[in-house]
Amino acid sequence: MRLRHIKNAQEVLHERSDLVVLDPIAHQGKWRDLYPKAKALHLEIGMGKGQFILEMAKRNPDILFLGLEKQASVLKKAIDKVEKKEDNCWFILGDAEELLSMFLPQEVDKLYLNFSDPWPKKRHTKRRLTASHHLEQYTVLLSSQGTIEFKTDNRHLFEFSLRMFTEQGWILDELSLNLHEDKQDNSESLVTTEYEDRFVTKGNIIYYVRIKKWKE
Repeated sequence: MRLRHIKNAQEVLHERSDLVVLDPIAHQGKWRDLYPKAKALHLEIGMGKGQFILEMAKRNPDILFLGLEKQASVLKKAIDKVEKKEDNCWFILGDAEELLSMFLPQEVDKLYLNFSDPWPKKRHTKRRLTASHHLEQYTVLLSSQGTIEFKTDNRHLFEFSLRMFTEQGWILDELSLNLHEDKQDNSESLVTTEYEDRFVTKGNIIYYVRIKKWKE
């Protein structure tokens, strides 16, 4: 479901230069200057309203978290939720199609793909964030020990994604066909998004996989 356009969204984003990066291409290779003591850089693609990445930043003060969102209205909603600015968390207004212009090769240590748009119609397959051309981008972006964590409630998208991962030579590091039943501890894979909370309340199964490109 698309969020209705918010008229003053762009104005709010410009006012929050302490939290929002509006010129991500200018930061290519310089992201860690935002938080010099970071030991790693994690990027969520399609961060939505920010619940997941804000919580992850609170839990991991030694990691720089970046949340990418292409809709200004959605990003404005995320800003409205920020009660306290985390020094290690920044939002980016940008499109995933331009990732290679925003980041240098191996600049990112982990990618999160949480409840990405499933684009169910066959003609829209290439728009899925786990389509082959996106995976090729991720291979370039990720460091030698880099990983991707992917969560969805859409079984068709999950099956499609597993097929793409295998075809592209990615290695499955962890897999769950019912994340909230399998994980009963304080695992960070249980840090939820807004969509995830809604789906779990409805009784939807959450699928999860962590993959890596390089062998140990």
